[in-house]
Amino acid sequence: MLRGNATGKPPGNPARQLLFSEALRQQKHPLLKDPKDSQPHSHTTTGNMEESSQGASMDRILQEISAVGRKLEGMDCAKTTLTAETRSMRLEIAGFQSQISGLDQRVATVETQVASWTDNGQELMHLCSKLTDLEVRSRRNNICLMGFRRA
Repeated sequence: MLRGNATGKPPGNPARQLLFSEALRQQKHPLLKDPKDSQPHSHTTTGNMEESSQGASMDRILQEISAVGRKLEGMDCAKTTLTAETRSMRLEIAGFQSQISGLDQRVATVETQVASWTDNGQELMHLCSKLTDLEVRSRRNNICLMGFRRA
């Protein structure tokens, strides 16, 4: 009895697929039986033609199975490539995330420093206006008007 899954598909391993297809050629697999085979043959000439058409259909089925196997191998290769690409992208993303967290810390430090400078700037502006006011007051107090008496 041939080994494969219930649908008659060959096992996943390419070596097993080859053995499976060879075994199909050597013996008739129950899933590949032609419905015409269940009817008794009326005479040998018709039986030989049916056998040759059955052999041709078996060859066609085997070719299709082989083609499907090749496609599956290609898909498996593509899957492996995609898996590797996904892993490398995940590693890159992890690196980016660590860089971003480091940059977040640096930005927070700069924001704190800028806030401090802003406060210092406002205090400096207040002190400048106070100094200007004191200078103006000092000048007013130093004015001597000639010809007027002091009160």
